[in-house]
Amino acid sequence: MSTSYRIAETETYHKKIAKSEYRKYYQRALDRLYPQLRKNPFSGPNIKRLKGDLSSIYRYRIGDYRFFYTIDSDKGIVYLLDLDNRKDAYK
Repeated sequence: MSTSYRIAETETYHKKIAKSEYRKYYQRALDRLYPQLRKNPFSGPNIKRLKGDLSSIYRYRIGDYRFFYTIDSDKGIVYLLDLDNRKDAYK
């Protein structure tokens, strides 16, 4: 396992961060989320692993918004999948 993970943003994630309502959360992600994911994407104060069929996905919380990602430990890559408001995220 590498000491520093790389971050890859999916097409779905790019479409979300292009919308104006998500831009300020993307900036917060650059400041808080990205450094955390590079160091240790598995645990932290705002990180939780989802349950059931989605157990390969993690979420990072910033306020009412959730960033969803998966981890490829072999390649040392964190794939950012999606960003959504909490009220819509788990539907």
